[in-house]
Amino acid sequence: MFTTEMIVLILAIVAMMIFGFWFIQHSQFKNEERKRQFELKRESQKSVSPIRLRAYERLALLLERTKPEHMLMELRSKEPEALSVWTVAQLQQYLLQTIRLEFDHNQSQQVYVSDEVWDAIVSARDQTASFIISMTTQIPANATAQTYATTLLTAYASNGTTPTEKALEMLKDEAKSLM
Repeated sequence: MFTTEMIVLILAIVAMMIFGFWFIQHSQFKNEERKRQFELKRESQKSVSPIRLRAYERLALLLERTKPEHMLMELRSKEPEALSVWTVAQLQQYLLQTIRLEFDHNQSQQVYVSDEVWDAIVSARDQTASFIISMTTQIPANATAQTYATTLLTAYASNGTTPTEKALEMLKDEAKSLM
């Protein structure tokens, strides 16, 4: 009754139906998988975004607190007579130690920012420390800590855009991109 051609035609139709069914199921499965991944990512971002924003805040504080003018104002509030009794070496040591401590305290925040921003922060730290060290050559050997502080602030303010300001701007831009 059935000819070979009819059997081939029926098998082709059945094969096409099986393929169509498989294709539809596969597409639905892929769609569901994409939805699950999207939901996971969205849920993850809900918890990670506040953590990341706090990291950006902490790194902004790090950069602000390691500016020479901030460190000197902080010193004056803690020890008002420091600049009149300390040596240049003591003041320089204080400034470098403050940078090191602030940086060490916030180093773990690097996991929340891009490599470019972290590199800018590290560069700002290094260049600020180098600047503090190099400024001792700009003053007489018998200069007071007050003279050193004044020279440091004057030179820092006249440097134009500092590495710290550049890093802070990059940090702000990246934080804005999260919102």
